[in-house]
Amino acid sequence: MLAAAPVSGAVYDDLQSFVAACQELDEWRLIDGADWDLEIGALTEATAELIAEPPLLLFDNVRGYPAGYRVVSLLVASYRRAALAMGLPIDRPKLELMRLAARKVKEARPIEPERVSGGPVMDRIQQGEAVDLLSFPAPRYHAMDGGRYIGTGDSLICRDPDGGFVNMGTYRMQVHERNLLGLWMSPGQHGRQICQRYWDRGQACPVVATFGADPLLFMGSHTKIPWGTSELATVGGLRGRPVQIVEGPLTGLPIPAFAEIAIEGEVPPPSVEGRDEGPFGEWPGYYSGGTRGTGEPQPVIRVKVLYHRENPMILNEAPLWPGAPKHGLPINAGILWDQLEAAGIQDIAGVGFHTPYMIVVSIRQRYAGHAKQAGHAVIACSAGARNGRYVVVVDEDIDPTDLKEVLWAMETRVDPASDIEVVAGCWGTPLDPRMSPQQRETRDHTNSRAIFYAVRPFLWKDRFPQVSRSPRELRQSVVEKYRDLLGFPRT
Repeated sequence: MLAAAPVSGAVYDDLQSFVAACQELDEWRLIDGADWDLEIGALTEATAELIAEPPLLLFDNVRGYPAGYRVVSLLVASYRRAALAMGLPIDRPKLELMRLAARKVKEARPIEPERVSGGPVMDRIQQGEAVDLLSFPAPRYHAMDGGRYIGTGDSLICRDPDGGFVNMGTYRMQVHERNLLGLWMSPGQHGRQICQRYWDRGQACPVVATFGADPLLFMGSHTKIPWGTSELATVGGLRGRPVQIVEGPLTGLPIPAFAEIAIEGEVPPPSVEGRDEGPFGEWPGYYSGGTRGTGEPQPVIRVKVLYHRENPMILNEAPLWPGAPKHGLPINAGILWDQLEAAGIQDIAGVGFHTPYMIVVSIRQRYAGHAKQAGHAVIACSAGARNGRYVVVVDEDIDPTDLKEVLWAMETRVDPASDIEVVAGCWGTPLDPRMSPQQRETRDHTNSRAIFYAVRPFLWKDRFPQVSRSPRELRQSVVEKYRDLLGFPRT
């Protein structure tokens, strides 16, 4: 299922129109009759691990649910679909597209959302006793997950009671009951800070949550944006036009008009009402959560009203094993590139993210200490602050997105005694599987980072042995010349 005619430059207001455009552009598969219990999760994971540019997976006729109540997986796992989502030309190399995407994020000027009287999200309404979250095929993704998760490709919207700004963030949401959601928010995240301000006053925090939105809206929800900045306005800037919102009748909060499913409700203080949550297969590749018996109940959302489109789609963004690609363009790598330049790091040739644990920066060395400056800047900048247990600095002849080249540089240019530095006390997360029980008990959510200086030693780099591999430009030219004969893939 591959269309011949590429399209680019369009911007999509909703998930359904974007999926339709992807079906005209790129590889996709319709999976009919899959089971919401483990099968959707396992097939998504296997596809991402086994296929270099995974197809979009559209699950319909999910077991026990009517046709049209769908789940979509691997939405932007190919670089072509990721470029399409960003409104970028799809015929550019991946590294260039990553940079273009980051520049678009950096240069976008906020456009405030536009209030409208209604939208597709209001097609169907469930209130009071009629609210039933299990009327949708929320999957159980991993074998040891503690329940079904409707909220992975979701957005939680709340308003700061002090400053008044509206925040939008992505947090996992478990279906506890027909009208009760579990909510896991890592310490320090903006949504948790806002909820805490209500809880400190003995109040429940009013919230809106959506499950399934266009890719730019979801990207704005899970991208780190400074405190006090409106994610909805940021997404409007990326689109070039405002996000249309409906004012929630119950909370007064904005509901994206083209969301697939949305709820209004409230998050009471966990001391008033909380639940055991998880465990859940998280992005490090391990189960996390599982608060049963710890005496630390997690927040819940009391769902008061539920809205949804005709034939809604749930967006599956459940974490995959870290080696499986989930985003065809690692935009955070491009954002880090811009942040490093803003921090004064000169002559950056490229940035690559390899799993959430490994960040690679390629530089053209200009002075003694240049590589060390770059390595420390990675763990200081927000885009690399909580990821990158391993930071690798390489020379400009190494493609930071090509793990084979990066490993070769580490094998041949790193002296273990002098070129590996360990930095302790870095900002971490409770999801880190290596965090000790003592740290968890004391809420010491820090960890260490290793920086590998896989560069030619600056003081004698001109005397370092010459590379014997064919020059990159020559390799590219012969690949183009003989592509059809030898079947080289297009990247």
